[in-house]
Amino acid sequence: MSIRLFAPLAVILGLALAAPVMGMGSSDPAPTKAAAPADPDYAAGRAAIEKKDWPTAVTALQKVVAKDAKNADAWNYLGYAQRNGGDLAAALVSYEKALGADPKHRGAHEYMGEAYLLQKNLPKAEELLAKLDKLCAFGCAEYTELKNKVAAYKKAQSS
Repeated sequence: MSIRLFAPLAVILGLALAAPVMGMGSSDPAPTKAAAPADPDYAAGRAAIEKKDWPTAVTALQKVVAKDAKNADAWNYLGYAQRNGGDLAAALVSYEKALGADPKHRGAHEYMGEAYLLQKNLPKAEELLAKLDKLCAFGCAEYTELKNKVAAYKKAQSS
């Protein structure tokens, strides 16, 4: 075959590849408004968690989930703050809400497993570890963290 036969194909492919860049053939609509600014209550909750100020974190994150009940990250962090503040029952409810909003939320699986270990409920923690194993096909930090905590729990129980 000669190069002449490939020239029209190259032109066609070049236009097809360039079309989205040039705005031709793009199915993405132009943005109609700017992205919404970050929720200041969420930012305040995260900042309070960093300071280990659990009551402030709980208050701020409760405001977030009151505005957006499907915010899995806010539910997860709310559960984290509640658990670290000593309210395991409320934390478990918040983790359930996080998983209801996003059943694949790895952080909620990990933190809920840790809460179950605090309740001395190893079977439930191992159940969540198994779910994380499936979610993290090639491993992830959440799986590793919970796996290590389950192992430490088992070691402490056998001592």
